Amino acid sequence: MSEALGRIRQFLTTHAPAMPCLVIDVDDVVARFGEFRAHFPTARACYAVKANPAPAIVRALAEAGAEFDVASPAEIDLCLREGAAPRSLSYGNPIKKATDIAYAYDRGVREFVTDSAGDIDNLAAHAPGAQVTVRLSVDAPASVTPFGRKFGCGPELAVDLLQRAERSGLDAAGLAFHVGSQQLDRSAWDIAIGTAAKVFAELTTLDLRRLNLGGGFGVSYAGEAPDLEQYASTVHHSLDAHFPGHTPEIVFEPGRILTAEAGLIRTEVVLVKPGDPRWVYLDIGRYNGLAETENEYIAYRIETVERHPETDGPVILAGPTCDGDDVLYQHTPYRLPSDLKAGERLDILSAGAYTASYSSVSFNGIAPLRTYCLVDGKLADEL
Repeated sequence: MSEALGRIRQFLTTHAPAMPCLVIDVDDVVARFGEFRAHFPTARACYAVKANPAPAIVRALAEAGAEFDVASPAEIDLCLREGAAPRSLSYGNPIKKATDIAYAYDRGVREFVTDSAGDIDNLAAHAPGAQVTVRLSVDAPASVTPFGRKFGCGPELAVDLLQRAERSGLDAAGLAFHVGSQQLDRSAWDIAIGTAAKVFAELTTLDLRRLNLGGGFGVSYAGEAPDLEQYASTVHHSLDAHFPGHTPEIVFEPGRILTAEAGLIRTEVVLVKPGDPRWVYLDIGRYNGLAETENEYIAYRIETVERHPETDGPVILAGPTCDGDDVLYQHTPYRLPSDLKAGERLDILSAGAYTASYSSVSFNGIAPLRTYCLVDGKLADEL
């Protein structure tokens, strides 16, 4: 058991908070940020706030020297309130209202990601002189939770958009891409970097100098993911191969890889319905924290808190709501103790990313996922 997991379970034992709840060890997040910077020492690391926007996390990362990938005015306000400098924020969402752009610019944000002519025109009007990176759509291998075709543009359009930005008085700084969340195929970065290099080569008349590689680094859930050293080796090799002699300024947007393994969800069994297999209903489901179980994309590791005999059996895991889609796992094989009863507790591991931030406001009257943040093993924030 890791030191962070030990601190989390000690807190749960001592305080016995109401379930379900997410507990985050903030010191572990900061340590993982340090590890990330050690593997990419010359790159900028902009924490993807959407992964987990707990103020204690943002505050600690700001103190550790992180920059931030924000997607809305609310995330901008959060980061500024927790000590981030305005120039450390990159507005990475290419889908934004003109009023959102004006709001961000008024608060000192000067870096934006875009992928359309309309957005560039809004940036020119409401964020004059701002730095712009154009997001590429890349033909990378499918990730565990892919973006589809919602974001990005092809290389030819990227050329046009960068030229349009420059003509509009914006600073055409470079390109961005994202290979998909929880990307387990490291070749995805080589494909994307190679595509970006071709656009750089075509636009030598512009001062392109920045390449934003996004996030997507996976963590180990029920299955294994490459470790950070393996990811870093692939990225460095690809940059050397596709940008020989001159690597652009590199930006990352790490989210999941910093917070996922620093968090644990404790949940209570609501009901066990006998059958073959049994149905086990939890007090947490797709609408109050486990959105990433949709299509069973993310298979969390689950452990029982109470001790049981060695006998177990297959189960279907479902959430507590009256929605028929609130089923977590019916195809992924999960096994739980044969004598599991209502009222017993389960721990969902590596649950610090895309859980509380995906939780609904109050579907079926169920409150959003309660979050506790620990610093030095003590409660820092309760959300």
